[in-house]
Amino acid sequence: MRTSVVRRPVVIVGLVVVAVVAVVGLYWFQPWKLWVDETVREELPTAAPAPSDGPTASADTAPPAAAAPEVLATGSFISHEHATTGSVQIVRLADGSRVLRIEDLDTSSGPDLRVWLTDAPVKEGRDGWHVFDDGEYLSLGGLKGNKGDQNYALPAGADLNRLTSVTVWCDRFDVSFGAAELRKAAA
Repeated sequence: MRTSVVRRPVVIVGLVVVAVVAVVGLYWFQPWKLWVDETVREELPTAAPAPSDGPTASADTAPPAAAAPEVLATGSFISHEHATTGSVQIVRLADGSRVLRIEDLDTSSGPDLRVWLTDAPVKEGRDGWHVFDDGEYLSLGGLKGNKGDQNYALPAGADLNRLTSVTVWCDRFDVSFGAAELRKAAA
């Protein structure tokens, strides 16, 4: 009779421990994200042309046309931890601002995914999974969706001569889902 009284608290404590571990594990790994996709369809942003110092336009003259965006660099994603496809461009808008544009992205969703510009070389296979936080990187923010087209504003001081690759980085597990080497566009 005495053993059942001792076992009851042990069983209750064991069930509480299992419940806490399950809740923490679900929060940490977020396994449901493997089956949930978020598609984003952003257009390339447009910027007003820079004001000129020339004569003021009269009411019967058309406003100046916006300059076409200039592609500064391009790249294609390779897969790392998760299958990842799509392309990237760095584009200069008419006002001089720069945007990282991701097109046709298709990757897995995951916890705490970020878009980083980095100075790390893009390597195939497992050798490339963990290199992007070893050197200089610039976080452009959270990944907006694991599928589709999306834009990320670049800070004015971002040095594209040093930051030569893009990664979809899982900050929770310090691993690249996929990465693209940036190649300067032909002038």
